[in-house]
Amino acid sequence: MTIRERIQEIQNEIGKGNLTGPRAAELQSILSALIGNCNDEITQRDYEYNIVLLDFLDKEKKANRAKIKAEVSPEYRARITARNTKELVVELIRSLKYLIRSLEEEYRVS
Repeated sequence: MTIRERIQEIQNEIGKGNLTGPRAAELQSILSALIGNCNDEITQRDYEYNIVLLDFLDKEKKANRAKIKAEVSPEYRARITARNTKELVVELIRSLKYLIRSLEEEYRVS
């Protein structure tokens, strides 16, 4: 299972909405651990994209045209996907933190 598939699986579980406090905390720690993997992926994809951009800059001699051509490459798409994946992980962690706080408050009140 890839990292993206694991994140999608967690996202689906959160979306179902029947999480207990301990399960939410477990998912939060899994997602926190996956941020490092996301950062590694972003680093690799940025490097690959920069190689493509440099190649287009050498061919085009005009930065704006080179950038436009590079932004339709598969490397650019992979770069954006990696960044979006990390953003999704961060937002899932935030929502789990909110859920955990909410469950703790509900427990204290009752």
